[in-house]
Amino acid sequence: MGDNGASAWPSEDELMASALAAARKGDYELALSIWEPLARRGMARAQNNIGACFVDGLGVERDLELARKWLTLAVDGGDPVARRNLATLFFKGEGVERDPLRAADLYRAAALDGDGPSQDMLSWMLLQGDSIPSDPKEARYWAQKAADQGIASAMTRLGMMSHNGLATPRDATEAVLWWRKGAEAGDPDGQAMLGAAYHLGSGVERDNVSALAWLIRAKTGQSALAERFFEAVRGALSPDQVAEAEWRATQPLPEAPR
Repeated sequence: MGDNGASAWPSEDELMASALAAARKGDYELALSIWEPLARRGMARAQNNIGACFVDGLGVERDLELARKWLTLAVDGGDPVARRNLATLFFKGEGVERDPLRAADLYRAAALDGDGPSQDMLSWMLLQGDSIPSDPKEARYWAQKAADQGIASAMTRLGMMSHNGLATPRDATEAVLWWRKGAEAGDPDGQAMLGAAYHLGSGVERDNVSALAWLIRAKTGQSALAERFFEAVRGALSPDQVAEAEWRATQPLPEAPR
């Protein structure tokens, strides 16, 4: 017997894919109209997506109280991205009283579920000791986990830790390796530190043209770290060398390995 057309009704996965496609086109009203019925039926990822829209005012008026409520539902449903988004509210004190310890707990839960951005943020908090005890060894562990998922800022942090000898032997060559990975993945601070390494000849042969090219990218990305080296490097070059560096800075970054 036939299924009387029941198979034509879209599945939850198909509905979520349609909503995501609409969101990527900027049509958040359509996306929300798909997410809302799914969220009210208890789908945690749909609840997270609605909460995220209320955080950023996408398709709705920004409302941090509603954001918190939807994200809390999604966290209760076990969604790791919701844990990260709710953690960010507690970390920043948006819609809730600032609570870095609660934020760290949520980031840790999401990190344990494999969420790369949460692993990166937890690493940063553990390294900075921002209202939680500093633990460079654990910070490096989570930075490595995040870097393995392609998180560029985590790559840069691993370079910083190698440069400063935090939870690992001090190694300028290893630092440059990680800064290059972060830089090529698009992290402005990684680009700034790679430029500085080229300027100083630390862990890599000195090359001020390469230094300036990376520092230009870093400045474009608004890295504050680039400012301390930029004028010194530019002033050491001829006009032709500056032009070469500016041209290099316009070239596409290498594609990350798949």
